[in-house]
Amino acid sequence: MLHHLSFAVADLARSAVFYDAILSALGYARVWADETAVGYGISGSDDKFAIKLRSNGVVVPGEGFHIAFAAPSREAVANFYKAALEHGGKDNGGSGLHPEYGEHYYAAFVFDSDGYRIEAVINERV
Repeated sequence: MLHHLSFAVADLARSAVFYDAILSALGYARVWADETAVGYGISGSDDKFAIKLRSNGVVVPGEGFHIAFAAPSREAVANFYKAALEHGGKDNGGSGLHPEYGEHYYAAFVFDSDGYRIEAVINERV
């Protein structure tokens, strides 16, 4: 249904380092960049997610809003979580099985450096 999504960020360089690390853990890449924004997707394709500099301030939506990135494996979820914490992210529910969302729901929940709620997830029988 969605074509793409973007987040406003207060510090483009800081956020780009963060998203480069966590999204590469899931197999995604930076597909374009300029002085005001960075786009991510599958290498060689268009962006599906972008971060855009907004120097006049960022308003992060409250609870009820988050983005979940598709992960190719449980190992990728764990790598996403580790990279997030190493690059300024904060824990928002840990990494591992989350049976409250389904028997095979394996996810990591974090806040990015601006406070957005983000997740990596794979929901498949192993």
